[in-house]
Amino acid sequence: MRTISGVRRWASDLFWAFYPELCPGCGKAAARAKTCFCVRCQSQLLPGDMCFLRENEFTERLWGRIPLESGAALYFFQRRSPLQRALHRLKYHRQAHIGLQLGRLLGGQLKRSPFFRRVEAVVPVPLHPDKQQVRGYNQSALIASGVSEAMGIPAFLGALERRRFSESQTRKRRMERFDNVAEVFVLAQPGAVAGKHILLVDDVLTTGATLEACGRALVSAPDVRLSMATVAIATTRMR
Repeated sequence: MRTISGVRRWASDLFWAFYPELCPGCGKAAARAKTCFCVRCQSQLLPGDMCFLRENEFTERLWGRIPLESGAALYFFQRRSPLQRALHRLKYHRQAHIGLQLGRLLGGQLKRSPFFRRVEAVVPVPLHPDKQQVRGYNQSALIASGVSEAMGIPAFLGALERRRFSESQTRKRRMERFDNVAEVFVLAQPGAVAGKHILLVDDVLTTGATLEACGRALVSAPDVRLSMATVAIATTRMR
C-alpha cells in the first residue's frame, strides 16, 4: 500500500511526464519540477553552496557594513548563462512562476543549513509601486514567497516600502549604487518584525547597496536579527 507521500510523489512524476514545466534557462522541458532547470542548463550553473559556511563570499561583501547573522546565495551569476536568462524572463517577460521556482530552490537549500534554522520570517526587497505596476509584480516578493513555502515560515511582503522612485541599478557603478538607494526604504510594519530573526531576500547581490539599505531599515525595529539570501551573487569583476 502506497504511503501518502509516495502517492504524491507518483502523482507529481506522472503530471510532469505529460505536462512538463519549461526550463526558464532555455525554454525546454525540465527533468523534474524540483530542479527548475533542465539537465543541460543545470550543468552550466555555478552553485554557491554558501549556506553551509558561516563566512563566505556573500558575508564578506557585507562585512562591517551591517550586523548580519548569516548570508548566502544559491548561484554565482554569469553573463549569458541560463540563470541570467531565467532572471531576465522573470523581471521583464512576466513569467512570475520562475520567481516561485527559484525561491523554492533557495529555501530548500537554506532549510538544510544550520545557520538559517532559526530564521522566523522572510521579507523581500520592495519595488516602488509605480515600477511594480508596470512590471506586474515584485520579483523579489515572488522569490520570498517560494522561500517561505520551502522553509515553512511566514513572508511579510509589506514589511518594507520603497518610499521614493530610484533609477535602475543595472548600469550604475559601485558608488552610484549606494547614492541611488540612500534613504529610499522605510520599515512599514515594525511590529511584525520586532524581536524576530528576519531573512531579507532579493534576486541578485552585486555591491550590496540595496540589501544594506533595506537591512538598516529592518534593524531599526527592536531586537531584530538579520540574515540575507539571494538567488545569485555577482562576481567581483561585475561590481
